[in-house]
Amino acid sequence: MSEEKSKHQRHKLIEYANGPSLEEINGTVSVPHGKGFWKTLFAYSGPGALVAVGYMDPGNWSTSITGGQNFQYLLMSVILMSSLIAMLLQYMAAKLGIVSQMDLAQAIRARTGKALGIVLWILTELAIMATDIAEVIGAAIALYLLFHIPLVIAVFITVFDVLLLLLLTKIGFRKIEAIVVCLILVILFVFVYQVALSDPSWGSVFKGLIPTSQTFSSSVKVGGETPLTGALGIIGATVMPHNLYLHSAISQTRKIDHNDEEDVAQAVRFSAWDSNIQLTAAFFVNALLLIMGVAVFKTGAVKDPSFFGLFQALSDTSTLSNGVLISVARSGILSTLFAVALLASGQNSTITGTLTGQVIMEGFVHMRMPLWLRRLVTRLISVIPVLICVSMTGGQTAIQQHEALNDLMNNSQVFLAFALPFSMLPLLMMTDSRLEMGKFKNALWIKVLGWLSVVGLTYLNLIGLPGQFEGFLGSNASKSALAMADTLSYIVIFAVLALLVWTVVELYLGNKRVEREQAAAVAK
Repeated sequence: MSEEKSKHQRHKLIEYANGPSLEEINGTVSVPHGKGFWKTLFAYSGPGALVAVGYMDPGNWSTSITGGQNFQYLLMSVILMSSLIAMLLQYMAAKLGIVSQMDLAQAIRARTGKALGIVLWILTELAIMATDIAEVIGAAIALYLLFHIPLVIAVFITVFDVLLLLLLTKIGFRKIEAIVVCLILVILFVFVYQVALSDPSWGSVFKGLIPTSQTFSSSVKVGGETPLTGALGIIGATVMPHNLYLHSAISQTRKIDHNDEEDVAQAVRFSAWDSNIQLTAAFFVNALLLIMGVAVFKTGAVKDPSFFGLFQALSDTSTLSNGVLISVARSGILSTLFAVALLASGQNSTITGTLTGQVIMEGFVHMRMPLWLRRLVTRLISVIPVLICVSMTGGQTAIQQHEALNDLMNNSQVFLAFALPFSMLPLLMMTDSRLEMGKFKNALWIKVLGWLSVVGLTYLNLIGLPGQFEGFLGSNASKSALAMADTLSYIVIFAVLALLVWTVVELYLGNKRVEREQAAAVAK
């Protein structure tokens, strides 16, 4: 009878789940012991690539290219700082998963109540769907540009990437990692090739890596954007909350003897190497995108910063900066490669977004559904606003339709600003805790840098909210509408801070409860 019940449970579409993180792949990848550095690093390489994908998804493209067009190399330092903060946060996320054997969602839920768990789950789901909107738009536009498929049909085609996911779940996690790495190399190759042809001023590029008083200025306005809003756009598109949940889960895919402290230390060390190498690649992709905005195109030449506009600009000889680019552009290869990279970026994000959704659902609310069903549901929800946007602008000019889609993609990122503090702050508290991490708790310098990063990013995200709310109204909004948007943004900021206080208090009390339970167990 119990065997029949168990079999019935396995066939349910939605079932209870409170086991190891991503149980189907947890501890499935063998790693060598006592071997050379490179062989061991190769065995641990892969999770970092899945995480790095989130730092170079379609949401990053227009912010970096527009930043280059408007402010030359000024915002290079913002890309560098965002990448360094990302390395720090992802290191802590991987370490939490390896040492505690819980992903971030599970670790938060173990210390907090059911009500807060549901709230944080919904918040993080919204953030994942926001990034999914960017992926739908990016993939649909890539299909339109490459194969001239009408946008509405192209949007529906993106739903069928669930079939790709079904195929990938059959071939094993290690092969998925390899496919993701190959797609990252495709993206990297495209932009290296285009920037190399443009022959940028490398002296100015390196000079831009050093922040100045102008980097976060709100007084200078170019193309309707200040350096501050450009920097906030880059930061918002770069550091994403769901990546922390994902990394804390997939870092557990390696077979580790948790009773052997040296084995755990090796896993933490090589996971950090893997993550930092892959995020360095992501930094180069984002830097190359900004350099494209400066060196590939003439200053101010890109009037339409949407993917359509960038594709068109790469085949328009009047917008390009030198003779070599112009001669290559005539063949159409520059614009075609751009669209191919855009499609690769969207497919990469499909894999990681689905895995992350499963992590937070299992961790926060202890529910599981098949990956294909989860992907289908979230993609269908994400497709709705894109279809509404396309249908509402159907009678307008092509430029207006392109701008509307670009605005939808950029404005959808507002949910990332809501969700980011609720992944960063618990992560820092967990990895600072000796109770949770033992000898692997954060060193003092990591703790200091971690708090500076968390407070700084939270502050920048929240002060950017009024501008993001105003962005929903378009460029012709009235003063009263703008005032209402500002008021709403301040209400949201207050709500975020109140929810943050609730989260911190519950985590602190939960930590104290576990300490008492452990002390009582030792006393017995």
